[in-house]
Amino acid sequence: MNFHYTVDSSKGMEETVSSLEQNLKEEKFGILWDFDLTGKLQEKGMDFNTPYRVLEVCNPAEANRVISKNKLVGYFLPCKIAVYEDNGQTKIGMPLPTTLIELADDPELTNIAKDIEERLIGCIDKSK
Repeated sequence: MNFHYTVDSSKGMEETVSSLEQNLKEEKFGILWDFDLTGKLQEKGMDFNTPYRVLEVCNPAEANRVISKNKLVGYFLPCKIAVYEDNGQTKIGMPLPTTLIELADDPELTNIAKDIEERLIGCIDKSK
């Protein structure tokens, strides 16, 4: 079972994140937090030099819909998209919402997660 979706980007980090932000807006997702993992690890004295950002993204209407159905789904929110460099190549990836939501064992939530997953994959694909 594949738990993630990851693609290569032809753009650098900043351009990829900027493009991703615009494409997410078109699907009514906003970036709640842009976490610079590299900077934080370096701040804590770690020898980590790989550019790595974790974007926490949310569509408020969808979040309300799933959390109203099952409060435990909040454990999976917000959705996360990682943008990082690997051997000089910018990558964009995310854990698959459908894989995470399987833990809730609710077919209605699985259908919602499938729709969200397809929309986020679309945003990632447009951003690469």
